[in-house]
Amino acid sequence: MANIPITSTQNNKVKLAFKLRFKRSREQSQRFVIEYYRDLERAIEQGYQLDYAFFCEELASEGDWYIMRMLDPHLIHPVTEQVMVKTSYRQNPGGLLAVMVAPPLPHISQLDPAYAGSVLALVNLQIPGNIGALLRTADATGFMTVLVDTSLDLYNPNIIRSSTGTCFLNTIYAANSRDTIDYFKQNGYQVFASHLEGATSLFDINLADRSAIIMGTEDTGLDEFWVQQCDSLVKIPMIGQVADSLNVSVSGAIFMYEALRQRLQSS
Repeated sequence: MANIPITSTQNNKVKLAFKLRFKRSREQSQRFVIEYYRDLERAIEQGYQLDYAFFCEELASEGDWYIMRMLDPHLIHPVTEQVMVKTSYRQNPGGLLAVMVAPPLPHISQLDPAYAGSVLALVNLQIPGNIGALLRTADATGFMTVLVDTSLDLYNPNIIRSSTGTCFLNTIYAANSRDTIDYFKQNGYQVFASHLEGATSLFDINLADRSAIIMGTEDTGLDEFWVQQCDSLVKIPMIGQVADSLNVSVSGAIFMYEALRQRLQSS
């Protein structure tokens, strides 16, 4: 490490790292924080740029030491435990905190239909853990494209953590609802939405071909615009005595794994 240790919580880099806990600061500075070495490794593999990093030897794990050796030493600042406690989003800080440059999310207009494959669209989701889990499952099931509405804060620390770094993949595009529907119509997609009032069973639809799965907000589901635009409103079969709905990340996972099952079966 080529830099002088930072010991004051009034240091400008410390102040910025602290502010990056909040969405507004992330948007204004076009920066975000990564605190887990595996997530940082995946971001670097996907071409994300490190602005600077804090490293605290007293708190460092073996993984922190491992990833630190991959970073430019001129961008690493030794810090005290007090600084890590001040800047960390975690309740128990680790030994590494990286401030990253946030590239603009590509727009759906940049999405080549020849490579789009199966699509997952997330409409107005609010809970970071659900969003991260859906991104993680999309990668696991081979969904080549995830569309997110333009208000989504992709670099929320809880999305980064729950997605295990899959939020850094180059498969995610921003789009509003109208642009998304236009893209589907222009490129021959069958659009299926998870919906409690769906008349069609998940097990009766064809997801092996050019298909898009739409997941709505956690509390109210899809708005009327999407309900009207979908080719089918689809319900997951349930035979329990009490449960009549599932968490959105669970519903999305069931849809995506059914799509994977059908693709494997037809290949």
